[in-house]
Amino acid sequence: MAEKIILGIDPGTSVTGYGLIKVINKSMQLIVMDQLLLSKYDSHYLRLKKIFEKTQQIIDNYKPDIIAIEAPFYGKNVQSMLKLGRAQGVAMAAGLSREVPIVEYAPKKIKMSITGNGNASKEQVAGMLQNLLKLKQLPTHLDATDGLAAAVCHFYNEGNVTADKNYTGWKAFVKKNPGKITE
Repeated sequence: MAEKIILGIDPGTSVTGYGLIKVINKSMQLIVMDQLLLSKYDSHYLRLKKIFEKTQQIIDNYKPDIIAIEAPFYGKNVQSMLKLGRAQGVAMAAGLSREVPIVEYAPKKIKMSITGNGNASKEQVAGMLQNLLKLKQLPTHLDATDGLAAAVCHFYNEGNVTADKNYTGWKAFVKKNPGKITE
């Protein structure tokens, strides 16, 4: 029986969300989902330090086999992207300092893996995760479910050689991935 723990991280300088799942054979279950609230710190550098330390703490406590991290995307301005890239970088450095392999996924890839729609809202992703993992309630900040979504995305995509596949919806996904569907 193959067992694996996947840590998913949605890095951000205001809120960093994370979620861990345990995979046993082809089944996944939630271990923990939470967020690191950073807006209370005035210094950008202190926020980065907190992300690094929290990521190391999570790794030390849960011993994940791999980290799935959401890649930064170009949004409204270059400064925002730079800050997100730094947040992602320190989370990655924390993982690398503990010798945990890292894989990154584009936000659209994560949304597509969870909902079948690469343009899904945070609420749609959270709702699908709630159904998939039978979550009783959702967190206040959906950054936590975004972190969890990165872990679940890796679970669905692990072993696929091609990193980016395009599907037009659930029917196309099921047709191309019959082995990933369980009753």
